[in-house]
Amino acid sequence: MSSISQVLAFIKSTHTDAVSTELIERLCRELGHAWRKRDLDPVVTTHLFLQQILHGNTAISHLRHLSGRDFTPSAYCQARARLPLALLHRLQRAVADDLQADGDEPDTRWRGHRVFLLDGSSFSMPDTEELRQYFGQPTGQAEGCGFPVAHLMALFDAQRGYLREVTAQPLFTHDLSAVAGVQARLQAGDVLAGDRAFGSYAHLALCHHNGMKGLFRAHQKMIIDFRPGRPHVVPGHKAVKGLPRSRWLKRLGVQDQWVEYHKPAEGPEWLTAQQYDALPEKLIVRELRYVVECPGYRTREVTLVTTLLDPEKYPAAELARLYGLRWQAETNLRHLKQTMKMDVLRCETVQGVQKELALFAVVYNLVHRVMEEAGRRQGVAAHRISFVDAWRWLQQARPGEALRRIVVNPERPGRVQPRVRKRRPKQFPLMTKPRDQLRKALFNQ
Repeated sequence: MSSISQVLAFIKSTHTDAVSTELIERLCRELGHAWRKRDLDPVVTTHLFLQQILHGNTAISHLRHLSGRDFTPSAYCQARARLPLALLHRLQRAVADDLQADGDEPDTRWRGHRVFLLDGSSFSMPDTEELRQYFGQPTGQAEGCGFPVAHLMALFDAQRGYLREVTAQPLFTHDLSAVAGVQARLQAGDVLAGDRAFGSYAHLALCHHNGMKGLFRAHQKMIIDFRPGRPHVVPGHKAVKGLPRSRWLKRLGVQDQWVEYHKPAEGPEWLTAQQYDALPEKLIVRELRYVVECPGYRTREVTLVTTLLDPEKYPAAELARLYGLRWQAETNLRHLKQTMKMDVLRCETVQGVQKELALFAVVYNLVHRVMEEAGRRQGVAAHRISFVDAWRWLQQARPGEALRRIVVNPERPGRVQPRVRKRRPKQFPLMTKPRDQLRKALFNQ
């Protein structure tokens, strides 16, 4: 397991004890998980699992050659099945916490706050009955003609890029369904930034209730009016077309204002009745709008809603720049799904998929740790270090090998690309019937 050994040696050399034998054994003991002394014990199995994902979630037959160990696919799958899911979740969080704490200085924060980016995505997996029943699949696909798809929720550190939390839920799940659990991992004073899916009253009030700050894009259905003293819908009365539901309070600048949101009568499905009742009846928030002046961008105007109320401490231009970091979450997800090949997982059970996801997060964070160290040594910001090159170095590194110079991406402000595909897919028809029926039709021709 040369690559994983090198990762561990490198991480330990930077004063962080990540994914060590001691950590895995300690977490096993805390969970009351007993194991026998065997070739594929929890430590070896976890390291093999990490090495498999480090190499693009490669096949088990390839993993045997990478690791230099002789085991059958069946023995390895059974060993992975013996690993408790709680163990890998705790390992994921322990590694993320250790890496986050290492180098987290107050002067690296945004105006004294840690900032985290929320974003949703999806991934696919094998077509098994268990996965299909739990996660579901896109509509319009007959049974046996598609693949289960999971809804993915990810929480990234905005300054350093670490993946702090990742969850997989059924496909038709709203982004906010996992947010209460995500917030439990954060601290008072942290700032959450996200797209318009997160800008509801309930989420803003939950951030306020937990001592956190929210910065989200306003939903396109929200009516936002910057006229001072403009009328509004009185709480408890029927909505009036064209009138906002918020009460205007104070003008802070051009298209920058304080307003008062009122608690809707009914709470969202992702909060229990007790949680919703604990939220305040009213909430003062700040609405602001800015123009995107970069040529080629699809969005020309952005409206934000935030609980960062102080216009002197948090100027509108700084909030616009902070929200601009949200696109980094899209880049991070692209690294996970395309570079590391997390877009299609391999396990055929729900627990297996959850285990894969947890260790993808661990490997992703180890790559970012190498990016940070490479940036420090090469005198550039960590986000300029090539994720792909750092990932490839970890794949090929040998025990004791010094960190080589990693490729630095050039600064390309204002660079835009159309969201199109040039390479055409093959012109085969889509599967509309199960494979057995299609095979029988071929024999009956």
